Amino acid sequence: SGHGAGALVAGALEPRVALTPPQEGGAGGAGCWRIAAWQKSQGQNVQDSNQIVTENVAKMNELPFDHHMLAGLVAPRPLYVMENTDMEWLSKFSAYGCMAAARKQYQALGALNNFGYSQIGGHNHCSFPSGQSAELNAYIGKFLLGNANAGSTNILRTDQTGSFDVASWSPWSVPDLSQ
Repeated sequence: SGHGAGALVAGALEPRVALTPPQEGGAGGAGCWRIAAWQKSQGQNVQDSNQIVTENVAKMNELPFDHHMLAGLVAPRPLYVMENTDMEWLSKFSAYGCMAAARKQYQALGALNNFGYSQIGGHNHCSFPSGQSAELNAYIGKFLLGNANAGSTNILRTDQTGSFDVASWSPWSVPDLSQ
């Protein structure tokens, strides 16, 4: 999972990275710290910023950023994020909500076909499930091998129960920045 967070950072900071595919980075990667802090306040056993930065971050809501902005630094280059709904510690709600907010940045740039978020369970931590193979192959085919017909790469899915109200966590309108 540390490598998943590292892959997201590498894709965000290095423009030569043609495809960023982080897997199960959790609260240090795809998950937003604000949402994870909210989950923890609700009694859920999730990793939050205190465990990531190993010190007390008492004023999380005063920070001018969160991890959806890290994912936005990859945009409009391809990003395919893989998470696991079976790992409560990874904060599946936080990761889904954060990447749903990140997707708005791709939408603003007219690049939704470059953004993928797939969250499924039924496998061990950081083991790759067959249920994401077609999606990953589409990303590899399209963005690394140049096959425009490799498959759908506009993905936002989860197998978790319940719903996430994206507008309550990211209440902004999406501008058109594609020109």
